Amino acid sequence: MRVPNSVVLPVGTHVDCCREEEVEEKRRDIMAKIAAMLAERKSNLAHFIDNLEGSEEPEFYVDQWERLKEMESCTLTILNLVAVNCTDHCDIKKLEATILEHVKNEELFPEVVRVLPPVYRQVEAAIVDIAQSEEMADHGMMDLQYLLSKLSQCEHLANLGRELLQDILRYLHRIGLVVWYEEIKHLESTVFLQPTFLITMFKLLVRHRLVQQLESIS
Repeated sequence: MRVPNSVVLPVGTHVDCCREEEVEEKRRDIMAKIAAMLAERKSNLAHFIDNLEGSEEPEFYVDQWERLKEMESCTLTILNLVAVNCTDHCDIKKLEATILEHVKNEELFPEVVRVLPPVYRQVEAAIVDIAQSEEMADHGMMDLQYLLSKLSQCEHLANLGRELLQDILRYLHRIGLVVWYEEIKHLESTVFLQPTFLITMFKLLVRHRLVQQLESIS
């Protein structure tokens, strides 16, 4: 809701636990609740903005007003919910095909046809090679400066600078090839070349009834 021109694809799982008519009923209910939530949000923002504009000294609330106006301008496109049975490989492939179909829609994503500079592909290929090399640790964590030095050893990337690498890492982070938390101070110098390691770690740490499991240990 805070990202300009967001596109959201709701996905409903556990279809295998429902009857066919229930799936359609739940789909309509979820989409109706989403529509109501967005309408309420729009109404609340308009109400807050009106209150600020109608205050006795509106000049004191300029920052709040600008922030609310910015949130009001964030359009949100909600696509039709996709219902899947996660135990059925065909349903997973159907979801994948649906996502790709939407991503290629230029009306939803005008920048999808943007051509990347060749250096982006070169760095991407070099990072894949590094991540798959035998010397790479299983956790796939690498210091940003060390990654730059490794990439600079490639003949065609000898002049790669830190600023350009950071731009490329932002792109690779967005497409999910790497994970780079540049906004977190303690992690800004670390690049995760194996995002699946983080997923595995989170699955071990963040789980159902974790607190109860820990409390049961004497």
